[in-house]
Amino acid sequence: MGELIILRHGETEWSRDRRHTGRTDLPLTERGEEQARALVPVTAGRPFARVVSSPAERARRTAELAGLTVDDTDPDLWEWDYGGYEGITSARIREDRPGWFLWDDGVIPGDAGHPGESVERVGERADAVLGRVRPLLDDGDVALVAHGHMLRVLTARWLGLEPSAGRLFALETGTLSTLGTEHDRPVIAAWNVPPPAG
Repeated sequence: MGELIILRHGETEWSRDRRHTGRTDLPLTERGEEQARALVPVTAGRPFARVVSSPAERARRTAELAGLTVDDTDPDLWEWDYGGYEGITSARIREDRPGWFLWDDGVIPGDAGHPGESVERVGERADAVLGRVRPLLDDGDVALVAHGHMLRVLTARWLGLEPSAGRLFALETGTLSTLGTEHDRPVIAAWNVPPPAG
């Protein structure tokens, strides 16, 4: 059985500034492109049964610069829809809602393009992705290129945890993580690994 290799896209202007970036499709910064290119040594020559990306430009571009050929884009890999908190930092939200924490308190509705969604709904999308990729692991490793919160929820679901347990898995931009099994049980084999230096 193969492993699930997950890559968080490289830095964007909003991720750099800690602004919630759900459905706003921003390009990578120059640093984000460098982060993606730096992943080539860990992806080059590794045979993947499938490479699946979020439809977002930042994810698809990360895959390309990391030397991966995207076989499919999956709309269920889009980032959490932050609703009315799209583009806003946690610090700014806490000015109006002291103690606010995304994982506990969720989001408020936004405009038609950003209606918002609950962590449970993100978990349902993660379950749908895992349902589609698990059979592919029989043929080897599968790469998923997507977003921080989405991949954290997906990891929680891989482990059989509630979606909100994604809070436990900090995940930086331009990193690679590996989900696998040990004694036929799901495990995290590597987490939040930055590209090799140099």
